[in-house]
Amino acid sequence: MSRSSSRLSLRQHDFVLFAIMGILAGCGLIYEYLLSHYAGRILGAVEQVIFAMIGVMIVSMGLGAFAARVFKSHFNAFAWLEVSVALIGVSAVLVLAATTALANILPQILLETFLLPPDLIPRGGAITWAHKIASIMPYVAGFILGFLIGMEIPLIASIRETIHGEHLEHNVGSIYGADYIGAGIGAAIWVMFMLSLPPTVAAVITASVNLLIGLLFYAMYRKRIRFGVWVVSAHFLVAAVIVTIALNGTNWDNAMEDLLYKDKVIFSYNTQYQHVTITERIMDPAKPKIVSMFINGRSQFASNDEVIYHAMLVAPVMHAAARHDNILIIGGGDGLALRNVLRWQPQAVDLVDIDAAIVEFFTTPHIEKGKVINQALLDLNQHAFSDSRVHTHFGDAFIKVDELIQQGNLYDVIIVDLPDPSHPDLNKLYSARFYAKLKTLLTGDGAMVVQSTSPYHAKNTFLSIGKTVHYAGFMHVEQYHHNVPSFGEWGWTIATKNGVSARSRLAQKDGLMVDDGWSTQGVLLAAFEFNQHFFDILDSIKVNRINNQAAYQYHKADWEKQQGIYIVEK
Repeated sequence: MSRSSSRLSLRQHDFVLFAIMGILAGCGLIYEYLLSHYAGRILGAVEQVIFAMIGVMIVSMGLGAFAARVFKSHFNAFAWLEVSVALIGVSAVLVLAATTALANILPQILLETFLLPPDLIPRGGAITWAHKIASIMPYVAGFILGFLIGMEIPLIASIRETIHGEHLEHNVGSIYGADYIGAGIGAAIWVMFMLSLPPTVAAVITASVNLLIGLLFYAMYRKRIRFGVWVVSAHFLVAAVIVTIALNGTNWDNAMEDLLYKDKVIFSYNTQYQHVTITERIMDPAKPKIVSMFINGRSQFASNDEVIYHAMLVAPVMHAAARHDNILIIGGGDGLALRNVLRWQPQAVDLVDIDAAIVEFFTTPHIEKGKVINQALLDLNQHAFSDSRVHTHFGDAFIKVDELIQQGNLYDVIIVDLPDPSHPDLNKLYSARFYAKLKTLLTGDGAMVVQSTSPYHAKNTFLSIGKTVHYAGFMHVEQYHHNVPSFGEWGWTIATKNGVSARSRLAQKDGLMVDDGWSTQGVLLAAFEFNQHFFDILDSIKVNRINNQAAYQYHKADWEKQQGIYIVEK
């Protein structure tokens, strides 16, 4: 045992090594979650990407554990390992951002380089490969980082036996115990603290801990580590990288994210559940700027045509309901559907959304550099959340609906304004079980509407949603559609429990009861018309249940088909 380490008893060495292992386990789990959530943010399908990333990292950690056996000097290997983990961990997010940004701007670069017409956007070939590389890069980064992290446990176990000078019974089990405890603490830190931080900031904090552990390890066992000057130099070099990224990383990440959007990004932030981006575009200096919102890179609305979407969402169901006293909105955290509902002068509106941060951003002025950065959004929803009749409930709608049922609530109108079923976690909110719960909350002469994705781009999904609502027990279920320029052809499902259908109720009106600035009775009735063969495949479409995830599977297949590139070989 070296002089530097002989001052400590074996028990003290064990304490230090177990503490190191626990701390590194927490860092490792944070890296897993960080890369998983960032990959989900840039690739979409958040839950699917998270599960895949964690799987890749677990496998690579196993391979890393096997690879640790090749090192003869475990002290040397561990010292270099931590500086490597810190370097890759702190830079991975920016590498992924750069790769994704390059893949997205490559068509524009080629367009300008070869002076192609603006409407001739390059596709296929190198463009296809650039996007494929960008889509697999998160998993490559996860594999490399997981491989390195996987070496930590066997190296620490070997180092402990070297210090003790003998084979230790239950050595690996003790190390794993520290690892599991540390991982649990890391998970708690991620959920309670780091989840809402910018990714580069979370990476800087975690990498800094790795680097400090590396320096502590070197200080304790420097006599056993060869080329110590190089090890220390590497630590200081990586420290400089970490400081640089700490000072500039968020700006760099934002700048590369801005390249993903056609319009100017004016604000972006992370909530506990998603990444939100707000953009603006000037089409005509004499007219208001066009403001758009994206969640995890997916368009939610554009201010120049959201009036169409929300009119088609709200007007048919409100006219189909016999009364408008109590309204339930599921989703709609931007307050735009709520704005339209309040024009009907309801007595009370309950709104259920999972993300309190989104609702807060559309409720309270946010001031940066003396400017209210969300003023356009507050004007757009006409400060709907400030109305005393509005009651917000935060949490998973699948569970919150049960609470409303237990309270004995009944609603004249239910509006379901959720994102598409683009990943498994959302699928349950499009299931027969969920719609059956909503049927319980609906009054006998009430009406319900569900945002139902595109009948053109995702026809199978659209039909499955309608069929599922019918299966849930509603007497009359109809579907309708309209063009929303930002989205293309879009569709909705409307249902009533008793009496005549929503379309018949709408046709019986002498005119529209409330002016929303867009709807006419003719436009609403025409929306129920489809081409003569549109519903021919309905019998082959599955009802969406929680256990079969039909809506999610249809949505995934539908949009992959729409976004696919077909190359015809000559």
